[in-house]
Amino acid sequence: MKCPNCGYDESKVVDSRPTENSSIRRRRECVKCLKRFTTYEIIDSIPVIVVKKDGHCEEFDRKKILSGLIKSCYKRPVSNEKMEDIVKEIEYEIQNSLKSKVTSSEIGTKVMKRLREIDAVSYVRFASVYREFKDVETFMEELKGIQQEKS
Repeated sequence: MKCPNCGYDESKVVDSRPTENSSIRRRRECVKCLKRFTTYEIIDSIPVIVVKKDGHCEEFDRKKILSGLIKSCYKRPVSNEKMEDIVKEIEYEIQNSLKSKVTSSEIGTKVMKRLREIDAVSYVRFASVYREFKDVETFMEELKGIQQEKS
């Protein structure tokens, strides 16, 4: 960071604190002239775009994942904290993938993978909507797969 007083390239951070608008306020001191100055750092996030099955795009919304989890875990022994953890894990994974676009099927697969480990009934509920089971046979095949895994 260049000193606004003398233009020297090096400075040291004396104090850092967050501000109300998601930025960080830093007090710096120039190594050469010892003058102090303040800088503000803003976190730059690139929005992730979700490509839906029909091809249209929308911005990633964690609330949609949570809503789907709440519906599939209704009256099941899955805590709200666990559902929130799943959403956080998926959001973290997507943000750190450095991809600007992700498909809704990728997100659905991530949700199903985590639900399958936690609660089989919630998993089947979510999968029935996500995979759009057309008939009872498809539903039964999924259940048989779960039973074979448990055996």
